[in-house]
Amino acid sequence: MDTARQNIRRCLFRPARLPVVRPQCFLRPLTTSSSRQHADVSPAPSHADRTADVENHSVTGLGRTKSGKALKIRKYPTFERLEDERLYRKQHLAAAYRIFAERGFDEGVAGHISVRDPILTDHFWLNPLSTHFSQIRVSDLILVTEAGEIVEGNEPINAAAFAIHSAIHKARPDVHAACHAHSVYGKAWSVFGKKLDMITQDSLRFYKSHAVYKQFGGIVLASEEGERIAQALGACKAAILQNHGILTVGQSVDEAAFWFLSLDKTCQAQLLVDAASTGAGHKKKQIGPKEAAESYKQVGTPEKGWLAFQSYYDEILAKTGGDFLQ
Repeated sequence: MDTARQNIRRCLFRPARLPVVRPQCFLRPLTTSSSRQHADVSPAPSHADRTADVENHSVTGLGRTKSGKALKIRKYPTFERLEDERLYRKQHLAAAYRIFAERGFDEGVAGHISVRDPILTDHFWLNPLSTHFSQIRVSDLILVTEAGEIVEGNEPINAAAFAIHSAIHKARPDVHAACHAHSVYGKAWSVFGKKLDMITQDSLRFYKSHAVYKQFGGIVLASEEGERIAQALGACKAAILQNHGILTVGQSVDEAAFWFLSLDKTCQAQLLVDAASTGAGHKKKQIGPKEAAESYKQVGTPEKGWLAFQSYYDEILAKTGGDFLQ
């Protein structure tokens, strides 16, 4: 099992050659390392390793023993072959679907997660339309072009998924994955058509990095509607789609999936706080912009999003015995 887990913890993110969008949200590139071949924690050298300190600090990790030994945190791997990178992305995409199912983010055929193909960078992988999230395996995934042509797989895909994801992948060369589902708290908050308040530490993951799409145009089937959603998202990591639900993106499927998990919980917290405030008359305490901006550097980076998802991946791997890897 250790060997299998080592083999599947690999990823490299090469930006696609697509037009760049530059709106108003906080965003910075994911940092990768060429010295690691997998994402496991490995024994650190006995001498002081300042690089490890920097890497650990970027994800608020404490990684030095009393004797001075540097302990390296899990981080983004590199690949010698693009085929290995493709497999890694597909494995983590399948895992994300399983994790979404466990948290009740499924609802009929609604909801979808995509990941860009690292070889055919104008193609992306999606779920088949009629397969439940809890049953999705690597072999079930569908490869589709940005023109909507099925390249690999024998099942149709969700038309709304294609309209949204193709527009986002075209508009955002930095984005390699996008998540959208009709989660209960996400869609409940979406009816207000407003951004979240910065009232909890976790909400700061989305400080100046989430947008609102205020136009509900029915089920998203037309490419124009997908393009409007992508335009509203801008350079942010998340969007609240009014009367619809929530959407997140990332430089890895791990990052995008964790932002979705966190955003839904943040919507839940906001709904609870607003209800308590209305009922009891308590005034909400907002987090100041200076504190929010500084905290975002610790909780809102691509590295932190990727790392935060790894425990969920480990859990679903253990629970399923790796069934989704088939």
